[in-house]
Amino acid sequence: MERIRQYFEKMVSLTDSDWKVFTSRLVRQDFPKKQLILKAGQTEKYLSFIEKGMIRFYMDRDENELSFAFAFEEEFVSAYDSFLTGTPSIYHVQAITPLTLWRISYDDLQSVYRETTIGERIGRKASEYLFLKKSRRELSLLSEPAEDRYLKLLTERPDLIQKIPLKYLASYIGITPQALSRIRKRIS
Repeated sequence: MERIRQYFEKMVSLTDSDWKVFTSRLVRQDFPKKQLILKAGQTEKYLSFIEKGMIRFYMDRDENELSFAFAFEEEFVSAYDSFLTGTPSIYHVQAITPLTLWRISYDDLQSVYRETTIGERIGRKASEYLFLKKSRRELSLLSEPAEDRYLKLLTERPDLIQKIPLKYLASYIGITPQALSRIRKRIS
């Protein structure tokens, strides 16, 4: 939980009182590798902070899975559109590795916003982070070749990218596993 405070204090100064209100609403939850955290059709109830592990977001397409996002340690994660609107998600959220999350429900987050001096600012920062991450991903898909998308991911998270199965990476980049293998051979 201390890692969450360190994350927030990079952006804002937290009083002990505000921190106590926030942490009183957090719930720790562990998931084994490959477990679905949220199934398509379910409504997202939590905004989570990844203490340990990795997550992928994917959709079922025909007989394939289309991975469209990953989340790593010390990042906020949520099926955020479902979380905000209270409507069922159209995609799955899955643990790629063993996972530890600190979670806050929508209702508890609203209480933190009301009861603390810094709550709304923290919520805004988390929302901004999720929005920027999504925007960068969309722009990358529209403007960069697959090889550049792979190199960028490799540069940003070299320690973690090795833990993601090749088929998930290929799907995320928008190519086949065979095409990704050719790119990896070419750049090595």
